[in-house]
Amino acid sequence: MDFNEKLQELRKQKGLTQEELAEKLYVSRTAISKWESGRGYPNIESLKAIAKFFSVTVDELLSSGEVLTIAEEDSKQKEKHFRDLMYAFLDICISMLIFLPFFAEDADGIIQSVSLIALSGVQPYLKIAYLAVVISMIVMGVLTLALQNCQWVAWVKNKTTISLTLGAAAVLVFMISSQPYAAVFAFSLLAIKALMLIKRG
Repeated sequence: MDFNEKLQELRKQKGLTQEELAEKLYVSRTAISKWESGRGYPNIESLKAIAKFFSVTVDELLSSGEVLTIAEEDSKQKEKHFRDLMYAFLDICISMLIFLPFFAEDADGIIQSVSLIALSGVQPYLKIAYLAVVISMIVMGVLTLALQNCQWVAWVKNKTTISLTLGAAAVLVFMISSQPYAAVFAFSLLAIKALMLIKRG
């Protein structure tokens, strides 16, 4: 008997609906439905909770093949979680441009380095463009942290692409406007993200 069949049987023996079991295990009803239909497996923590609730061992719930599948899925989930944290950290790191002297400014024929917040010797539209890409990346980093457990398909599917696109836009804006230090800093963050993506592939 597979895990999904065992879970259904145990739930019915207790006289519980999927919704009631979900409440007992602190998961969504959708998760229970997914597990019982064989479309997925719980993570290690949920599996322990299920075993404890039904007073059975994890070994009784799973076949050897299922144990391997769950271990692999759990490993992938942890890797994805770590990557999301790194992307968020790298996106938020762009905020350093606001306070550190990465921007070149011509002050009476003398080139000096200033922070984005102190930058005044450029056209207003350029400063607005700089602030737009920097703030967009910071917001993306904060959203990635805040929505760690979000299962919205569009978000899960596109968050990496959005982060990389914003990083590339930052590099492009700084390069076009001849801000080499800011461009190199933004490129370094983008390169780290790209390497992580290649490693995943």
